[in-house]
Amino acid sequence: MPASKAASVPLSKPLNRRSREHVVTSMGSHEGSSLPRRSWLGIVGAALLVASGAIHLDLYLTGYRTIPTIGPLFLLQVIAAFALAVAIPVTGSWVAAAAGAGFAISTLGGYLLSLWVGLFGFTEVRTTAGIVAGIIDVAAFATLTLAAAPGVPYVKDLGRRLLPAVAGASAIALVLLFAAVATPKTQPVATGPDVLKARTVAGVNLLTNASGLTLYWFAPDSTTKSVCYGSCAAYWPPVTGTPTAGPGVTGTLGTITRTDGTRQATYDGHPLYTYIGDSAPGTASGNNINLNGGLWHDVPITG
Repeated sequence: MPASKAASVPLSKPLNRRSREHVVTSMGSHEGSSLPRRSWLGIVGAALLVASGAIHLDLYLTGYRTIPTIGPLFLLQVIAAFALAVAIPVTGSWVAAAAGAGFAISTLGGYLLSLWVGLFGFTEVRTTAGIVAGIIDVAAFATLTLAAAPGVPYVKDLGRRLLPAVAGASAIALVLLFAAVATPKTQPVATGPDVLKARTVAGVNLLTNASGLTLYWFAPDSTTKSVCYGSCAAYWPPVTGTPTAGPGVTGTLGTITRTDGTRQATYDGHPLYTYIGDSAPGTASGNNINLNGGLWHDVPITG
């Protein structure tokens, strides 16, 4: 038998005229090209959350942990920041990135509220750490929003559409931040002659002002000079004026002159302060904490 030949059918036109177009479209799809960019944005956003969390952890350990309600909230904030920072790059999920963006902007919002009106009886003061953390929160919000946008299902090119809105929202957040820190709320300072009293706080007889607020002394101070000014004096308002001794007060009272010319009360050679973390008489939340450059101590009354 003769060898069979393979049959061939000539084709004048390709079976699929648009096959080449499909290949090109698939190679350049939005999803495929955006994955590396999304990954890097997520990593950068996670790093910003770590930086913000580290600042808040330092503030928590050096004093905020003693403030009622605010202390536990600070700790929760730190834990959430680190947890989201791990979840975002590990999962690669747009949901985690979106949660990180929401967390960052809500953290900034809480900081602004505490500057303007106070939260849970505590009014924040302007500090370098707070300003830096606020700027980092804005950057984390913008970065993580853009990282999350391309992964949102059923919405094509969302990241590109959101870019102007994210830029505008970030600019507004920065304006609000700088406006808040440029006009810090003035903290109350005890003025005029003050009767110092002895009051039992947590079983210990302590020195208080006329309103019953616990008084403190600052380890870096000397008997003739206070080193607590600026943001330190906002957290620890000096007791000004010439003090007089009330019932039970046995130590030596005196005054020093601050750099602005005001007189600050002293007890046994220690310049005296109140603490804004003590929201009411009968508390001594500032005792033995390291804040604003040194240790703070209450003043026990003996004898």
